[in-house]
Amino acid sequence: MASKLNSKLFITRLILPAFILLFIYSTTLLYTPSHPTKSHLPISSPNLDPDPPCNLFRGKWVTDPTRKPMYDETCPFHRNAWNCLRNQRAQMGRINSWIWKPQDCVLNRVDPDGFLGLMRNKNIGLVGDSLNENFLVSFLCVLRMADEGAKKWKRKGAWRGAFFPKFNVTVAYHRAVLLAKYQWQPNDSVLSDQNGVKGTYRVDVDIPADEWANIADFYDVLVFNTGHWWGYDKFPKETPLAFYKAGKPIHPPLEMLDGLKVVLNSMVAHIQKKFPEKTLKFWRLQSPRHFHGGEWNQNGSCVFDEPLEEPQLDLWFDPSNNGVNKEARLLNYLIEAALEGTDIKILDLTHLSEYRSDAHPAIWLGKKDAVAEWGQDCMHWCLPGVPDTWVDILSQLIHYHLARG
Repeated sequence: MASKLNSKLFITRLILPAFILLFIYSTTLLYTPSHPTKSHLPISSPNLDPDPPCNLFRGKWVTDPTRKPMYDETCPFHRNAWNCLRNQRAQMGRINSWIWKPQDCVLNRVDPDGFLGLMRNKNIGLVGDSLNENFLVSFLCVLRMADEGAKKWKRKGAWRGAFFPKFNVTVAYHRAVLLAKYQWQPNDSVLSDQNGVKGTYRVDVDIPADEWANIADFYDVLVFNTGHWWGYDKFPKETPLAFYKAGKPIHPPLEMLDGLKVVLNSMVAHIQKKFPEKTLKFWRLQSPRHFHGGEWNQNGSCVFDEPLEEPQLDLWFDPSNNGVNKEARLLNYLIEAALEGTDIKILDLTHLSEYRSDAHPAIWLGKKDAVAEWGQDCMHWCLPGVPDTWVDILSQLIHYHLARG
């Protein structure tokens, strides 16, 4: 009897733990956790189902003198004022030698052929103000390297765009600077009794602009933005915005930023309701300006040779400093609040662009007396230039989300 008990104790105390250890060891071998550097792999590989990318929006710029842009001044999709090579902007070689390095992974340079292959039979749309047009031109010139037969395209309310016949892909921009519908009203408006008011711009906060009202079923990927027109330089007190909802004036009348909040909430709700869930939707945060010494119409300048340093960024852009370039971060707060809880993904290109005071067209605008007429352009970007990095980031994110299905 004692021997049987000893045998059972032997099995319980020695053999059973051994089997447990063996099971744990074998399952450990079979399970391979995601390696933290897997996101370093080229995301353009057609068979790669990538891990969620790291934060592509935080990092630093490093210089590589051998780096060359993918396109030049001959790209047929250029807009003259941004074609800094043709306009002989100084330091263009230096401007395009900088590479954005995220903190925790590699940002791959877009492969135009691979990306268009991924997007075959799909369409990409950008909706918003001229900074999204600036983005579009970069996108078109980069993608044209894979399809020189690309043709200009302007349908469905698009301001401009291109069709890439080798891949049956359309990439286009819909100009809608406020996103909401707005139109000029003469002095019979609700503000006609105010001194000095010539008329108002009626903004229907609950109606999308005609230019993008009917595109919900056409695009597979969309990038929205607004913000640069929401200022008193665009709509001074003589010609202010007047906000309407359900066809009636909003009372009491809204100030500019309060009107923006209402429009953002309305347009986000419209997108969520009317656009298919399968549509991949991004909202690009603000592109920072780099006016130094005054606003665009007050001799503001941006003739710089080097990017800003990290400690300089808050001095230039923190709203608490009340500088001329505070608008980007201020408006980002409103945009992020409106997007909370939606499936619209934030494309935060603000921080990486804040450094690049060196990369605007400035005085090289391709037109005689342009600076005297318009002031320096310290808002838009030279092409090739910073928006090419935006394209790298967007293409990598699109690939990740499409790979996930």
